[in-house]
Amino acid sequence: MVFLINEEDEHIVENQEKKPDEKPPVDADAEEQKDPASPEEEAAMPQVIVLSPPVSQMSQEDKPKVRVIGMIGHVDEDKSAEVIYGMLLMKKTSRKEVLVDEEDPLKGIETVCEPFEIIISTYGGSAFEMLGIYDMMRQVREECEISTHGIGKVMSAGVLLLAAGTKGKRKIGENCRVMIHSVIGGSHGAIHDLENEMEEIKWMQDRYIKILASETSMTERYIKNLLKRKVNVYLNAEEAVELGIADIIV
Repeated sequence: MVFLINEEDEHIVENQEKKPDEKPPVDADAEEQKDPASPEEEAAMPQVIVLSPPVSQMSQEDKPKVRVIGMIGHVDEDKSAEVIYGMLLMKKTSRKEVLVDEEDPLKGIETVCEPFEIIISTYGGSAFEMLGIYDMMRQVREECEISTHGIGKVMSAGVLLLAAGTKGKRKIGENCRVMIHSVIGGSHGAIHDLENEMEEIKWMQDRYIKILASETSMTERYIKNLLKRKVNVYLNAEEAVELGIADIIV
């Protein structure tokens, strides 16, 4: 028989286990001299499992706070909107007032921002949406610490987003694969339109190199040399940490 009870109801089980013909308790010395219960006797004993109060009955302070955003999947408009709105919500709901010095309350009160985490697993996607998420990360991390966590695959646009977390708080899974490549684009039409689109692709490539260099240990020249291979450049977790794309392997 198994009893499922809450912590405050433990006395109920104790009362239910007492029987009218129960023998009076013996002293501690006598209890110690008893042989331990056999496996059959232990199996026959009722099991008592103490349950914590359900989350719905917890106070607001006791409820666990889940401050995580998922950047999992293709980087497109829908995912970009989801991540950006999530960051704004995290920023708005994270402010709390604390004492400047707990030992000296007279020093006043300051407003701090609780950190949050972005889990990243993506093959990449739109370069424009990547820049949109990145710009919002830059703004939010001025007040809130952003921990990024790369798992599975962090490729193309996802590399910059992983690197854009707060320095020292960028984690990567031990078996995560990172991939860097050149900006990919295509167009069709009249020659002057193609020339115009090519200029835009070149601008995006240069911008990507410049930003990635600013967020990592890689120089612009180093990144350009990687891209000159004209193939997808794959990195393991250790190499990603060495290049400053992440800080911690988990």
